[in-house]
Amino acid sequence: MHLVSERENDFAEFGLPGEPGTEAFWATARTPASTPAGGGGGDWTTLFLWRGSPASIDFESRSEPVPLRRWGASDCWYAEVRMPARLRVTYRFLVAGAAYADPLNPVGAGGDRSIAATPDAPAQPHWPVLGATDVLPLPRTRIRWAGERLGGRRTVRVHPVGGGGPLVLLLDGDDWLYLHPATTAFESAVAAGEMAPVTLVFLPARDRDAEFGCGRALWEAVRDELLPLVAESGVPADPDRLVVAGQSLGGLSAMYAALDFPDLVSRVACQSGSFWWTPDAVASRDPLAGPVGGAVAARLRERPDLSGLRVAFDVGEHETRMLPHCELTEALAERAGATVRVSRSPSGHDRAGWRHALLRDVAWTLS
Repeated sequence: MHLVSERENDFAEFGLPGEPGTEAFWATARTPASTPAGGGGGDWTTLFLWRGSPASIDFESRSEPVPLRRWGASDCWYAEVRMPARLRVTYRFLVAGAAYADPLNPVGAGGDRSIAATPDAPAQPHWPVLGATDVLPLPRTRIRWAGERLGGRRTVRVHPVGGGGPLVLLLDGDDWLYLHPATTAFESAVAAGEMAPVTLVFLPARDRDAEFGCGRALWEAVRDELLPLVAESGVPADPDRLVVAGQSLGGLSAMYAALDFPDLVSRVACQSGSFWWTPDAVASRDPLAGPVGGAVAARLRERPDLSGLRVAFDVGEHETRMLPHCELTEALAERAGATVRVSRSPSGHDRAGWRHALLRDVAWTLS
């Protein structure tokens, strides 16, 4: 994505007639809005608007915020961003050090984020359109987990979908509670017959870098402490069938668990797994520049017996530097005997793209 050059005319080509900044303009303005970009290739020019003071746009999969320009002396600030074909992206406005969702966009992701999609991005059925002020439903069952192995206290929520079934452990569980309403989406998928009933377990992270590396502490704690608490909670669940779903470092951790704890984890839904990870890469200025496939690929080259593993891999088709790490891991896992599903989502390194793959791939691991 990059910023398009300064414009001199209005925004009629985006379906926004009238003089920008007038009351009549703001009364009907709805953005983001996209038009085909010049030069072919399927790219889009996408317009973002902000009313009031100077602002910039922070995209989840872009390192630097995009500054907005002012329309004359008006209260209209805008940016035209060139986006590749098939892209869904999370963004927020940064204003005087604070973050805000887009008030002109009804598709929110938590209180201070919004989601934009190019017109050719596939639909995401089952995920409801929720604004920044909407209150997301929370599971009623809460487990207070004071883990001895990991230290500290955390709240783990548990939700039976369709009456409950196999356990689905959602790493980074708070993101799936407070940014993206996974309970609602799973309920919709089960009601549509696209997935068997499951029991969701939302596991929040306290220190992602420490917990989601290739280490045993998290998975020993899940096995010996958390899962017995879930069993005692009274929520209907099938503990003998466990799916671990993780993204980024969570995806790395899920795959590591399948290698080191095969009796515990035999079904994995992995989106954009951080397979560049090695102990040295974590502190590197360019973590993705290390050995392709990182520590997990090194383990897989030892040809462990993964014949009992079902693993669905997904990565954003715009994550160009992640792709070699993921592709090697996918190939080595299949060579080691795992039943593998590989797909690519229309996104960058962004939870807005991962959420469709989450439903689809959890369903596949249990099929």
